[in-house]
Amino acid sequence: MKIGIVGAGSIGLLFAAYMNGLFDVTVYTRTIGQAERINRNGVRLVKGAGPLTANVRAKALGTGPMDNDLTIIAVKQYQLESVLSHLPAKGALLFLQNGMGHLRLLEQLNVEAIYVGSVEHGALRETPDTVSHNGAGLTRVAVFRGSPDLLEKVASLLSDTFPMKLEPDFYEMLAGKLAANAVINPLTAILGVRNGELVENPRYEKLLEKVFEEAAAILGFKDPQDRLANVKRICRNTSENRSSMLKDLDAGRPTEVDAILGYLLDEADDREMAAPLLRAFYEMIKGKDSNGRESC
Repeated sequence: MKIGIVGAGSIGLLFAAYMNGLFDVTVYTRTIGQAERINRNGVRLVKGAGPLTANVRAKALGTGPMDNDLTIIAVKQYQLESVLSHLPAKGALLFLQNGMGHLRLLEQLNVEAIYVGSVEHGALRETPDTVSHNGAGLTRVAVFRGSPDLLEKVASLLSDTFPMKLEPDFYEMLAGKLAANAVINPLTAILGVRNGELVENPRYEKLLEKVFEEAAAILGFKDPQDRLANVKRICRNTSENRSSMLKDLDAGRPTEVDAILGYLLDEADDREMAAPLLRAFYEMIKGKDSNGRESC
């Protein structure tokens, strides 16, 4: 089976390393230089048992047609519109973005099978061809449109090495991940701490619970305590990981705050719900994101 992975950041490289050997994998990079480096060195995976090298192919996005059974899109949500025109019209697509704002874009695609996913692994891209796996977790996937057959086949082949779980409802799955992102990303980014400290420090944990309470109310969870327990479990499973929002701020890159907190605040406004903590963290992140230069 041919698998294409669009995006060679931490998640794209992580998927390439684990899927190599089971599938015929091609990584589509933003630059020709990164593609050449991966073709020369492979993708190096750093984890507890020691480093491994996966010999995968790489191409710069847009330098040739895609011909894959499944194409995995592992770019940030704010980068998604720029890659949509390069995606194949045939085969299935799996989107791994944070938040839920991208669902509106997916509705416009004329592809027969579209899947969405939620990644609970901790990963860090150390170099253009090296990724460290800092926290083992689970990839949850669900059908947005079309048949689940291909997704089920991929999940069954990955079961022992890189578990993938097929969920029955894409909205419930993404809402759960959105709630986790809405808590973990902004808190770690503003506090400047690793994920685990949110549950190790009692004061941070209380703040986590209050922020989650607002997100859960907006998303209408019927099982908020189970969802909260899952957020805390993710913090523990990725305890040494620095969240993507914290890493983005430290590196001077744009964050996904609009896709995460922005989406929730839009939903809150539509329903005339108050969300003072979410709004405060949104403004703090936006201030750091742009050094306060954006107009209000």
